[in-house]
Amino acid sequence: MKKREAPQEQLVLAPLLHCVATMACSFASSLSVLAPLLLLSLGSALVLPQLGLCVATMAHSLGQENFAPSLLTPTLTYEYEVFVSFHGEDTRTSFTGHLFATLERKRIRAYRGEYIQTELMKAIETSRIAVVVFSKNYATSNWCLDELVKIMECKRLLNQRVLPILYDVSPSKVRKEGGSLAEAILNGPEDKVNIWKAALTNVANLAGLHLKPYR
Repeated sequence: MKKREAPQEQLVLAPLLHCVATMACSFASSLSVLAPLLLLSLGSALVLPQLGLCVATMAHSLGQENFAPSLLTPTLTYEYEVFVSFHGEDTRTSFTGHLFATLERKRIRAYRGEYIQTELMKAIETSRIAVVVFSKNYATSNWCLDELVKIMECKRLLNQRVLPILYDVSPSKVRKEGGSLAEAILNGPEDKVNIWKAALTNVANLAGLHLKPYR
């Protein structure tokens, strides 16, 4: 796997976080830091389109960045701006539906191809950004967990930018070893449990967003 050079310009997450902060202020809502995650408590109908726009804005910003050529290895060609890892039954008709619609409107290419293992892994590897949408059933899916492992591998080896989004899931359920997501992993194949747990632990330490829709 060939390593990409890190961008020399502004931090990748800065445009997104600025966008979210601006959005929160405009709706007179509180945006509090739960380091390393941000808590965004807005009504579901109100926030989903705007949050989709924020993620799309970040993807567009990444697409405009200049990457320094590597002196050691050539860079890989990006096929997609964004790869979204999500549990379909949890979020397809809510958050990720809005996200994909916004990406399409802004003409930002996101992977929405066949859910075939080899195709998924290739799509992850050739995406600038990976957005991981954690929901209550995310860790019950072997497919989702395998995607997460690949995403964290690409972050380590290819400098891929990773944005975790907790959709109606508390940070403690991701961070704590005894959290519900970690517990779900224990029901998986024995040879994959430790790999999945390591990926979950690593992604929990990244800056991201916690979306808590109103009931």
